Amino acid sequence: MPASPIAAYVHIPFCRRRCFYCDFPISVLGNRRRGETSGSVESYVALVCEEIRATPKLNERPLQTVFFGGGTPSLLAVPQLETILTQLDRRFGLAPAAEISMEMDPGTFDLEHLEGYLATGINRISLGVQAFDDAILESCGRYHRAADVYRSVDWLHRVEMPNWSLDLISGLPHQTAIGWETGLAKAAALGPHHLSIYDLAVEPQTVFAKRYQPGGAPLPTDEQTATMYRLAQAFLTAQGYDHYEVSNYAQPGHQCQHNLTYWRNQPYYGFGLGATSYTQYQRVSRPRTLATYRDWVQAFQAAAGTHGDLPTPPLEQLLDRLMVGLRLREGIGGDEVRSLCPASHWPRLYKALQPHIENRLIVIEGQTWDTLCQLRLTDPEGFLFSNVVLADCFRAIEDQDE
Repeated sequence: MPASPIAAYVHIPFCRRRCFYCDFPISVLGNRRRGETSGSVESYVALVCEEIRATPKLNERPLQTVFFGGGTPSLLAVPQLETILTQLDRRFGLAPAAEISMEMDPGTFDLEHLEGYLATGINRISLGVQAFDDAILESCGRYHRAADVYRSVDWLHRVEMPNWSLDLISGLPHQTAIGWETGLAKAAALGPHHLSIYDLAVEPQTVFAKRYQPGGAPLPTDEQTATMYRLAQAFLTAQGYDHYEVSNYAQPGHQCQHNLTYWRNQPYYGFGLGATSYTQYQRVSRPRTLATYRDWVQAFQAAAGTHGDLPTPPLEQLLDRLMVGLRLREGIGGDEVRSLCPASHWPRLYKALQPHIENRLIVIEGQTWDTLCQLRLTDPEGFLFSNVVLADCFRAIEDQDE
């Protein structure tokens, strides 16, 4: 039987502007509007609540985590956020100690908003800093500047936010290893409980894709971004942060519980424009435009909250599990691999991984099918080359399946 979902993701698609690297499903409000002054935000909140009400209750326990992502959720008015949380609680229940996270961008909220968000139940903030260099922020099309970061962090300290994270991006235009080290030091000095370090991906149809070729100036080379990854791992672990996932570091007791749901391939609800849910072994992605999402919700209501999709086949579940589970330092347990992977596939999979074992990119505890205990990537080199390792895993499994 599929496990019961105890997590929910809610997508808030509104932004001041679209950053030059962004390919997320968003709707641009401009620099002066936010939830209090936007009818489109208000109508979107109502639409998300309609989807929540139409969704079958599959969880046996109340929700343990909720994550408001975007977009820029900190453009919501406090009553709008409260409306969504109230609807989630009525439909699925919220555990008293649930981790309730919210992505926020510097320059899009003030102290009064922050206090209001906390009063509604937000207890974890992910602050989208990306860089401390104003010239780099401008080159990325970001709305905020470094001064906004320091102001926002001061407010987080003033309200005694129990759990907060900073997001940084490496590999940005004109970024150097020295500048990256300086940014890491500034980030750590602010005392976040958690840091997310992402490597820039030049996605199709973005402004960056029109301007730059990956690895070509003014973007750092692949070798330079690899150096930045190693610098981050060495610096942040020396500062006491646990490198518990490819892109994430946490002080003890501050791992993001919601994201661990994804990386452990556990079921979760998804709501809103472009969101994906994973329940009853089905992954369902919502449309990426407001008009098509509205039509989707209406059809979902008419179908009495059913998607009509088939469960993900077992081998696809295995590929999903490898893709997300190997992102974690703990890796994947042998019992779980055996539950998803036919024994006949193991020799071919092990053979594909053998060169990576020799190159110390992956560790396999127990070499035979019966003695297999754990698969995990090494840190930092295995994490750094995880895409290469995964590509070989996928080929081995898919070739065996043909």
